[in-house]
Amino acid sequence: MYSSMKNMLKKANEENYAILAINAFNLETCKAVIEAAEENHAPIIIDLLQEHLQHHIDFRYMADGLIQMCQEAKVEVAINLDHGKDVPHVKQMLQQGMKSVMIDASGESIEENIRTTKEIVSLAECFAASVEAELGKMGSVAQENWTTEEMYTNPQEAIDFIQQTGVDCLAISFGTTHGEYPEGYIPKFRFDIVEEIKRSTSLPLVLHGGSGAGEENIRKSVQAGINKINVGTDVMNAQREYVRKAIEENPLIEYPTLIHGTIQAAKEEIKRYLEISGSINKS
Repeated sequence: MYSSMKNMLKKANEENYAILAINAFNLETCKAVIEAAEENHAPIIIDLLQEHLQHHIDFRYMADGLIQMCQEAKVEVAINLDHGKDVPHVKQMLQQGMKSVMIDASGESIEENIRTTKEIVSLAECFAASVEAELGKMGSVAQENWTTEEMYTNPQEAIDFIQQTGVDCLAISFGTTHGEYPEGYIPKFRFDIVEEIKRSTSLPLVLHGGSGAGEENIRKSVQAGINKINVGTDVMNAQREYVRKAIEENPLIEYPTLIHGTIQAAKEEIKRYLEISGSINKS
């Protein structure tokens, strides 16, 4: 069933588990996400990154098919705009049927972040849609701009931000970095940041950069108050590795067969994260 993140995260917040948000960029990757959720009776979120929608395929070309897939799913499925940085683009996604959007003005001043987020929250109410925002600055491994202490979310600023904007969930920076970490590297988390914000607001909180963060870190994050976990890189890497091995074993493999195999590879990796998040059998 097609849902917004709001009610899904409310339940996860009350029962202390997290819902996975998997980055997808076409109908095949969305199919993998939905099937993995159905097979494990778990609610799930399909994250569509603004950058992918602008450079890979416009949402209007896949909206009807994807929404129908969600409506026919046996579990709750939300479609969420991930890291929406342009206000006009976020508004367009709401008009095209997305029930959940993220407005990411974390690169702006705190005052501008609040102003922009309030604008989107007000508009989203007209569409009965939920809004995620971000406070703090997460780095990117690809840009060699790793998350450092001064980039962590300030808990008091986050508390004030939540009270002033009325967001449905907030992504915070407390140790992760976007992208693929070097082999064997596990980031160090500041769980106290999560705990302080949760204690004062009771709002669903979001962990971005879940790939490679470490099973123990993620489990402790959920215990501290994280209710949404974004995962992209690890799932895409699982699909890439399947493609590499499949072509190596059979260079003449038919393309439809190859793509179908990537769906199964993604489902196996998603299931691993579903177990860590505690969301299996929650839908």
